[in-house]
Amino acid sequence: MLFNSLTFFIFFVIVYGLYLILPHRWQNRMLLAASYVFYGWWDWRFLSLILISTLVDYICGLKIAAQDSPRPRRLFLIASLAANLGLLGFFKYFNFFIGSAENLIRVFGGHPHLWHLNIILPVGISFYTFQTLSYTIDIYQGKLQPTRRFFDFALYVAFFPQLVAGPIERARHLLPQILQSRQVRWPQVKEGFFLIYWGLFEKMFVAGLMARLVDPVFAVQGSQNGAQVVIALYAFAFQIFCDFDGYSNIARGLAKCMGIDIMVNFRIPYLARNPREFWTRWHISLSSWLRDYLYIPLGGNRGGRWRTARNLMITMLLGGLWHGAAWTFVVWGLFHGILLMVHRFWVEGIKFQSSSEKPVRIFQCASWLIFFHVTLLGWLLFRAQSLAQVGQMLNDIFLRCRWDYDIVILGMRLIAIGLPLWLVQIAQARRDDLMIVFKQHWAIQTVIYAFWAYLIIGWGVMAPEEFIYFQF
Repeated sequence: MLFNSLTFFIFFVIVYGLYLILPHRWQNRMLLAASYVFYGWWDWRFLSLILISTLVDYICGLKIAAQDSPRPRRLFLIASLAANLGLLGFFKYFNFFIGSAENLIRVFGGHPHLWHLNIILPVGISFYTFQTLSYTIDIYQGKLQPTRRFFDFALYVAFFPQLVAGPIERARHLLPQILQSRQVRWPQVKEGFFLIYWGLFEKMFVAGLMARLVDPVFAVQGSQNGAQVVIALYAFAFQIFCDFDGYSNIARGLAKCMGIDIMVNFRIPYLARNPREFWTRWHISLSSWLRDYLYIPLGGNRGGRWRTARNLMITMLLGGLWHGAAWTFVVWGLFHGILLMVHRFWVEGIKFQSSSEKPVRIFQCASWLIFFHVTLLGWLLFRAQSLAQVGQMLNDIFLRCRWDYDIVILGMRLIAIGLPLWLVQIAQARRDDLMIVFKQHWAIQTVIYAFWAYLIIGWGVMAPEEFIYFQF
């Protein structure tokens, strides 16, 4: 069931109508049932996995809090980690590791025939696995008290707006909102409708049309015009941003209509001037999760330069692997790990001093421009179907680049599709306010909303299409 479909619209109208008339306890029960219907719409068999994860972490959370001795507390935490990561590892990575082992054996002259399974990747498993793990880890660290209200905890795990593609919510933030009674206020509803509308515009117009520039290029396995690859890379940068930010905004908007606040997941990431800043702006719920539950427990930046480098690299490698069972994602994580290391140990050590603000601004603009194109190189690793395709495309970019009339037309299409997005993002950046459009005078809002409607209906992709992050 896709946010950008008529089926979901009917589903949400029914759910929201019931939500408005039910008392708090039955609101939560109804939302839990609706969330399971929403998730089971893809494949009802996947419901067993989310139920297992929910039951394991509910019990482990209570057991961890009830123990005084460190050893049993640690055993129940290990049980939670083993159950969740075991399910994630089996369904997402079993065939990947088997295939990698076969390739390694072939390198040494073997002829392996290892056992592969016909496994379907459950939608959203990476997201709700990390979300439930944060619950038990926070209890273990003394940052959270467990709840005994099982159905409310189950709703925290399965809350349908952010279930299949995040944001990855912490129990400290979302669970109290579920446990407490809520009031639906008109200002929240208006803000929610705006976020839904903006998210649909990002998905159906910008991401949908950018995909038409991206997919034909990455479908080619052989050599092609490097200039077309460059255009596709620019297009993919904005496709993946608008696709994922669009989903996050719709999720936040749906929740706000019910009086529930979900965290912001993106803060104009392409304005970042260095890798550290990028990861405070991009997929914030994942980057903060990796920081709090992996990087810091590994030692963070304590223990010297090389231990910090090791911790950064482990974190980013696992962050890359979280995105998908392919070596392209591992190398993408390695790429960003190297960037973070270089930035920490070299770039941050440079203190740019000037008596004039103009050179500083020039330096900042240059940093932004350079890092944006470094990010594009990373997106090539992320989007390519194989490392061989990465090598071929890099060869095409540097050795087979021809800027002819057709490429100029593609570039103009890219600019025309992206311009409405860039204008909004410039306004957001200038005021440092993601809700700047929503805060305009009603007449200005009306003109903007009408323009978005014209672009979506007249030029956008009206057919329901999956969001990119569903596959992760």
